[in-house]
Amino acid sequence: MPDAAITIVGGGVIGLAIAAELAPRYSPLFVLERNPRYGQETSARNSEVIHAGIYYPEGSLKAQLCVEGRELLYNLCERNGVPHRRITKIITATKKEEEAELERLYAVGTANGAPLRRLTAAEVLAMEPHITTVGGLLSSSTGIISAHGLMDYFYHAVRGQGGEVQMHCTVVGIAKSSDGYQISIQEGEQVSTFTSEWVINAAGLEADTIAGLAGIDIDRAGYRIHYCKGSYFALPGSMQSLVQRLVYPVPTKHSLGVHAVLDLGGRLKFGPDVEYLPDRILNYMVDPSKRAAFAESVRRILPMVRDEDLSPDMSGIRPKTQAKGDPVRDFVIVHEKERGLPGFINLVGMESPGLTASPAIARYVASLVAA
Repeated sequence: MPDAAITIVGGGVIGLAIAAELAPRYSPLFVLERNPRYGQETSARNSEVIHAGIYYPEGSLKAQLCVEGRELLYNLCERNGVPHRRITKIITATKKEEEAELERLYAVGTANGAPLRRLTAAEVLAMEPHITTVGGLLSSSTGIISAHGLMDYFYHAVRGQGGEVQMHCTVVGIAKSSDGYQISIQEGEQVSTFTSEWVINAAGLEADTIAGLAGIDIDRAGYRIHYCKGSYFALPGSMQSLVQRLVYPVPTKHSLGVHAVLDLGGRLKFGPDVEYLPDRILNYMVDPSKRAAFAESVRRILPMVRDEDLSPDMSGIRPKTQAKGDPVRDFVIVHEKERGLPGFINLVGMESPGLTASPAIARYVASLVAA
């Protein structure tokens, strides 16, 4: 008999959501997290937005799981007191040339199941009088959430169902065995092994490393992770009332654009930008020299913002499977039985809308385990 029924590698919001979904049915269940606390990387360093499902290609996992996860997440928050707010969002076209893209977003988002309403320039300005607009879209189901509050909920749900979450625990080896997998872990200077019937790779920024440990050629599979940093700059408290909801520009080819984000405390910040890192070092410093470029992007939405109004705030790193300049790719969520690895599930490239989709991702993975 294996030592564990299920082992989940990675204690971010997705790993914890999966554990909370599976813990009532599978025991023993382990979550292995290399950091001192769960959710210290991508899960804790983002806009904390509950996305509506507007931007993703129809039929994609990102579209399907975002829309399903959005409703699951609102229900979860309301039932369990997780801090959140259905703040709504406006996507503003700032010039006539952007109106065609706005119409495309309306069509894609509506097809995905995102409630959207077209707005004239006058209607936008009645809601957000300070922004630049020639028309927009109102997303009534967009919100904000405490990512830490959500992860705390999942963590306690896992523990309450008998699951174990082990911190300071780095996976250094995975080998197929007769009854599952032999997993080698390093805790400090000590290396030990145990066996598990199932392994679920939810390792985020190191998901390709974990897949490689299991024997998968990550380049041939298309699993190599590219670190993509996103920085944020904030406005002072005296300027927080410039917007009352999230305000996004019409997106570019490779990102949603630098947008106005309000957090649950009312702080107004802008971001993230897109910076592919040449190496895989976790560098979260926000470069102050980016301020002028940020201010130029911010003035696309709020023309009164000066360079000196902005101050460096925070950054996060996205685990993208597409290299710089490549087309956007979908989530990878796959049971690797066709690669000769039954009982091994990979989740790779779990960037936005991973936070929103986390409860739906958990159900999707549970269906793979049960199949």
